[in-house]
Amino acid sequence: MDKLVIVPTYNERDNIVPLLDRLMALPLGLEVLIVDDNSPDGTADLVRARMEKEPRIHLITRPGKLGLGSAYLAGFHFALDRGAEYIFEMDADFSHDPDAIPEFIRNAQEVDVVLGSRYLHGVTVVNWPLQRLVLSYCANLYTRLITGLPLKDATGGYKCFRRRALEGVRLDAVQSDGYSFQIEMSFRCWKRGFSLREIPILFVDRQAGSSKMNRKIIWEAARMVWKLRFLDLLGRVE
Repeated sequence: MDKLVIVPTYNERDNIVPLLDRLMALPLGLEVLIVDDNSPDGTADLVRARMEKEPRIHLITRPGKLGLGSAYLAGFHFALDRGAEYIFEMDADFSHDPDAIPEFIRNAQEVDVVLGSRYLHGVTVVNWPLQRLVLSYCANLYTRLITGLPLKDATGGYKCFRRRALEGVRLDAVQSDGYSFQIEMSFRCWKRGFSLREIPILFVDRQAGSSKMNRKIIWEAARMVWKLRFLDLLGRVE
């Protein structure tokens, strides 16, 4: 296994098969891991059916809705245990274009973490309500101000980690479970001396299914940036 794309799912029945088809069609030899939180809409059943024809698709099923951060951590351990060199984070809803993956890989030849940015060259977001866009943009300004993390889009979820970056971070110390997980992972990699690079992406809001964003996730992220700042001041970022 060289390149693994990790896709957490909860009720993504309408998206998952077309996404798997797109990823399998790329001439990159990608393997894909779906981490499904017991979706009541049968997402995991569709993945199992696809697995019967494609050995590059893998599935982890969990007993309930356990959160984005823990889903990715389960995926990271899966990737590291199987020797993956390039480990991707990707949403299931086509807000992240699979055709951007070759550009991630090209940049990952030179740096340890490649991040898809919605705000690197202006704003490259399509179909978001203005309120959601303002919230996201301000959250990234807030994150940079408090933590010093040198990223225009610290909350984005389209990423590629080199193996050495994930091996160099204490995954069992990662505490975030929602979208603050994205901030925390980038911050820990940065503070451990790994190189980060943003590349521009076009982010298109989902066509099917519903967003998992809620007020709890927003407040968790707001608190987490201060926690990371204090851990850094205490020299306890591992």
